Amino acid sequence: MTTGTPHIAQRPKRADGRRNYDAILAAARTAFEADGSEASLENIAARAGVAIGTLYRHFPTRASLVEAATRDGLADLVARAERLAASPDPLEALSEWMEQAVRHFSTFRGLVGILAQSMYDEGTPSHAMCNAMHRSGADLLRAAQAAGRVRPDLTPGELFDLLSGAAWVREQSLPDRDGSPRFLRLVLEGITTRNPEP
Repeated sequence: MTTGTPHIAQRPKRADGRRNYDAILAAARTAFEADGSEASLENIAARAGVAIGTLYRHFPTRASLVEAATRDGLADLVARAERLAASPDPLEALSEWMEQAVRHFSTFRGLVGILAQSMYDEGTPSHAMCNAMHRSGADLLRAAQAAGRVRPDLTPGELFDLLSGAAWVREQSLPDRDGSPRFLRLVLEGITTRNPEP
């Protein structure tokens, strides 16, 4: 477990600081998508046109940079869950949200492992957003269970284990051989009730 209070990067108020912050974040997203979570921080700084010291002033750890680069995606998952909560079909709402979650969890190589750790480690920068995302997904799961559409013994933790598995499959797939859609369909078949009760 990580100790201490995690650093959550914030966009600076000064214009020059904002420019550097935004450039580093854009370069990091490009580098992570190309090279995974272990992408060179020196190369990210160079691509952003800043010194490595400037990168570390904004993002003192790799984890804080990864958190900032993925924060919007996790926030989108929370917002999507809130919108889907009003759906008349809770199973369809859960299924749609699960598909988006798998896509986000596998945005780049290594992210699914980072998010899985962050879910349970309060010392990681991504923990707060992961926790919010976990709660929003759990709410959709409970609604589908209350409607008798999903087996009642499935826990939110198990749901996220299944989503992490599907994301890992997508993360490891060749561009033209993504097995995660079928993996997710098999997951949905496994958790859906055959004879839903009213």
